[in-house]
Order: sequence, then structure tokens, then C-alpha cells
Amino acid sequence: MIRYRGPIVRGGRTISLGAVAVSALLAGGCGGGTRQDAHEATGSFPMEVVHASFPAHQSIARPSKLELRVRNTGRHTVPTVAVTVDSFEYTSDYPELADDKRPIWAIEQGPGPVAKPPVESEEVSLSGGAETAYVNTWAMGALAPGQTRDLTWRVVPVKSGTYTVRYTVAAGLSGKAKAVAQARSSGERSPVQGQFSVDIAPTPKVTHVNPSTGRVEVGQIPATP
Repeated sequence: MIRYRGPIVRGGRTISLGAVAVSALLAGGCGGGTRQDAHEATGSFPMEVVHASFPAHQSIARPSKLELRVRNTGRHTVPTVAVTVDSFEYTSDYPELADDKRPIWAIEQGPGPVAKPPVESEEVSLSGGAETAYVNTWAMGALAPGQTRDLTWRVVPVKSGTYTVRYTVAAGLSGKAKAVAQARSSGERSPVQGQFSVDIAPTPKVTHVNPSTGRVEVGQIPATP
């Protein structure tokens, strides 16, 4: 019998054997087990995104970062800060694909601390401790009133073009705890969400190392006088 140890890598994302086992138990418990959302609080939790950045101009093979900082602006603790990013991949219409989802950005590291591998292995596409069973949602745990939480995705563009990247913040994973933003003028509440418009160039920009500073700079090496 062949025994497998360590993480399972699927589509550039790492899935631990423990997560697979938990998924199997959840699937096997359907019909008679406890609902996944049984203990999630129900209600609306005021939140806001106080910082959001993702470079508007990127190039294939050049690493980039999507950064969000979320604040709990309410009076109660948010059960779970969860962020869904729906545009890191696209749907291909190429015939007979086993999986029609193809990456626009390869996720090199997701939000949250990275767990140390239980056995010796090569670190490739670290998922980050905030990964959930949902392929495009990351959860960062509870957030006390007035506190902030940072989320960072380290990604590498792999497909050129112009894209809109959308994100949505939630207060839980099951839809019962909702994050709401309060408009300053009307007082109306709306979903906590945003988007970036990104242009990915087909070739990386030409760069060089400045011999005087040791820093990487855009452009050709200046001619020596």
C-alpha cells in the first residue's frame, strides 16, 4: 500500500489531508448531522474597508500584491471576517477541458499565517491560514469593535488583458452574519465591497539594478559617459 504524507496540491492551491478528511466527514454527515451554520450569529455587522490597493498596471510574471484592511465599526464583535475575491480566474471555452477555470493570477500566498509543513516538503503556492473550503473566500476569524484586520494576497499575473477584480466582505461564512457599510450622508446600509480595474501587459517591463543604490529600477541601464 502506498502512503501519502504532506499537502495535496490541486490547481496551484494546497489542500491539507486534514481538510480533506473534514470535508469527507461533513459530506457523510448530511441528513442527520448539525448544520454548518448552526452556531453562526444572525444579524448585520457594520464594517468598512479602510485601505484597498492593487496595482492598476501589471505585467505577466511580475509579482504583485492585493491588500485590504477591514475595520469593525460596530459595537459588537464580528463572528468571522471573510473576504471573497471573484476575479482571480476566468472561464475558458476551450473544448473538452477537465476544468474550465483558468488563472488570470496565480496565488503564491493567501492571507493568514502559513502553517509549517508536518514533513519536509517544497513550499509552493502557500495557501495561507485564512483559506476556507470555498475556493475564492478567505476567513480571518473574529474581530472586536474598533479593531482592524489586514489581508494580503501575493499573486503573479499569468494572462494579459484588462480585468475587473471584485471583492466582498462578509461577517461570517454561512450568510447569516452580514457585513454592512453605512453611508455617511443618507445613513443607508449597503454591502461592504469594492473593485479594481487592472491592465496586465503581455511582457514584463525592462528593469535593471542601479549599481549606485542596489535597487531594481524600470528601464535600460543608463549608458556610461
